[in-house]
Amino acid sequence: MLKIIFVLFLPCIFLAQTLTVQSPVRFLALGDSYTIGESVSANESWPKQFVDSLAQRGVTIDTLRIIAKTGWRTDNLINAITNQQLDKQHYNLVAILIGVNNQYQSRPISEYVQQFPQLLDSAIRYAGGDTNHVFIVSIPDYAATPNGQESNPENIKAGINNYNSINKYFADKYHIRYFDITPISRLGLFRPYLVADDGLHPSATQYSAWVKLILNNDLMDVLNDFSDKELLIYPNAVSDKLSVFYPLKISKVLELFDSNGKSVLKQEMNGELIDLWLKDLSKGIYTLRLVYKGGQISKKVIKY
Repeated sequence: MLKIIFVLFLPCIFLAQTLTVQSPVRFLALGDSYTIGESVSANESWPKQFVDSLAQRGVTIDTLRIIAKTGWRTDNLINAITNQQLDKQHYNLVAILIGVNNQYQSRPISEYVQQFPQLLDSAIRYAGGDTNHVFIVSIPDYAATPNGQESNPENIKAGINNYNSINKYFADKYHIRYFDITPISRLGLFRPYLVADDGLHPSATQYSAWVKLILNNDLMDVLNDFSDKELLIYPNAVSDKLSVFYPLKISKVLELFDSNGKSVLKQEMNGELIDLWLKDLSKGIYTLRLVYKGGQISKKVIKY
């Protein structure tokens, strides 16, 4: 189900919250380390993979310009684009991915509330005033990386959720296409190859998954690429928090049984990812059972 309208030397088609890609593409990507592709090669960043994928679909690529730097916050990006006259350079596709360093550096969230729409206004201007030529990419969750797991991952996850709720709010307000890649990033817990060698940033494979989402707008299809319909858990063995992933949209119930078959925990699972807290359980081997309409899956869990 193709959600992007490709316009090849034809007049633009205007639909609310639809991303219009017009050939030849003049693409401007604004952001931070996630945009430049920290710890992967220049050809493996998501903007480069994106334009390469467009080219494979027959779209002519005229320009790819990336304005991003590791460590940039929203204010750094505003300063970087000021007085560059980008609105006069005739871009017809502009992307924004920014905010993780606001969260990481514990900046007041009010700064993001004020500065993100400023950047969005600029992006629309750079795209010739057409919101159909602008899109927003959500902030990935670095809690789902080896480095993030060592630095209070619950606080990180909550912070990323807060920042993404803000950029999603402005996407809806401005009627701009929004691509939620955050669930893909959270698979880094279960699929280590989705994390770069630095233990923090996405790998080239994860960036490819982002591009697939941008092109097809089908999150479940992307998540299924990495799940193999498995019930995925992390870590195993576990001392307190167990992360559970299963890509099924319908209602699901998780139940944990001890070695005697006694139910010790039962919880509904409404999304694809949930955390179970096992700190108060005794050490031993448990069975985690996921039940849904039409089937069930079980997996052994070691508690230490």
